[in-house]
Amino acid sequence: LRRYKVPLGVVAVYSASNFPFAFSVAGGDTASALAAGNPVVVKAHPDHPALSELVASVLRRAAAQHGIPAGVLGLVHGFEAGIELIKHPLIAAAGFTGSVKGGRALFDAAAARPVPIPFHGELGSLNPVVITEEAAAERAEAIGAGLAGSMTLGVGQFCVKPGLVLVPSGAAGDGLVKSLTDAVSNTDAGVLLDHRMRDNFVAGVAERAQLPEVESPVTPGAGGEHTVSAGFLTVAAEKLTEEGAYDLLLEECFGPVTVVVRYDDDAQARTVLSRLPGNLTATVHLSEAEAAGQGRGGEILAELTPLAGRVLVNGWPTGVAVAPAQHHGGPYPATTSTSTSVGGTAIERWLRPVAYQNAPEALLPPELRDDNPLGLPRRFNNRLER
Repeated sequence: LRRYKVPLGVVAVYSASNFPFAFSVAGGDTASALAAGNPVVVKAHPDHPALSELVASVLRRAAAQHGIPAGVLGLVHGFEAGIELIKHPLIAAAGFTGSVKGGRALFDAAAARPVPIPFHGELGSLNPVVITEEAAAERAEAIGAGLAGSMTLGVGQFCVKPGLVLVPSGAAGDGLVKSLTDAVSNTDAGVLLDHRMRDNFVAGVAERAQLPEVESPVTPGAGGEHTVSAGFLTVAAEKLTEEGAYDLLLEECFGPVTVVVRYDDDAQARTVLSRLPGNLTATVHLSEAEAAGQGRGGEILAELTPLAGRVLVNGWPTGVAVAPAQHHGGPYPATTSTSTSVGGTAIERWLRPVAYQNAPEALLPPELRDDNPLGLPRRFNNRLER
């Protein structure tokens, strides 16, 4: 038996709105699909169509310089083109970064094809944060300032923005909220990537702020004709322990806002966490003693692990480094698969394993021959060859 992986075929890539370079025409989905040996057809995002054409022309020019047909990269525009692309019989897999509604529609279309295809979608994430009482008592000011920096980074348009933060009730939590208030109040208004996002943000924060007993220490919303102002909301954890009107606070709101949930005890915090959907990240801030193994630090890590693809301790998103150990994905609806869209293993999405049994040496691909003519790292008869 000799096993290796082969390219799937033409990959459809649906560009993200919030990263015109990193998750668009020449982003990680395209790079990893090409690296796996697959041609790519990109569905350009309507927020940056001209940039998409320019980047596509650069890629095609580079392909030609390396003796690769320029058609290795295709580009289409428009909503209908996006629907037709996922249905096209030559498309063998798809990658998507965007909303739950749009991603789920394409995911269902990929599954409904006569021959279903893999659909690797990133659909949205709340990215919860848990701050223990001991951590808040130890460094409330630093945690509040760090949270403000993370939630307002890029005007809150990062897919791993912390959108729900569990903060203890009492004096320690009060100090953290004060620090957050000061830091967010000193944040300048910013411009979102388009007016559709701005309108959704303004409407979303207004709807959340109108819920009974939801307070707004720093009011998020419209900053000016084209800008938005950062802010945050606070609510008692008991409002989120059961289904109801407050479930809106458990949904992602794209932009510079987060929801601070004040919890009375560990059981209440656990109940809120149990109601959360899947996420890209989950974060816990521990005291020095808890980080050293004293207290509930390990238990909280275990509670967060089922919720996210990446668990952070005493840090903040983003941290999306392109590295072999990176995982940018998570349980649904964060992603529709168990794969990552960032890092070296992103290539696995576009490959299919195939094994040859009793195939004559002369007929085998060079990767699988005894003499390893390509000099590849591989496992042969249970021995690792470097």
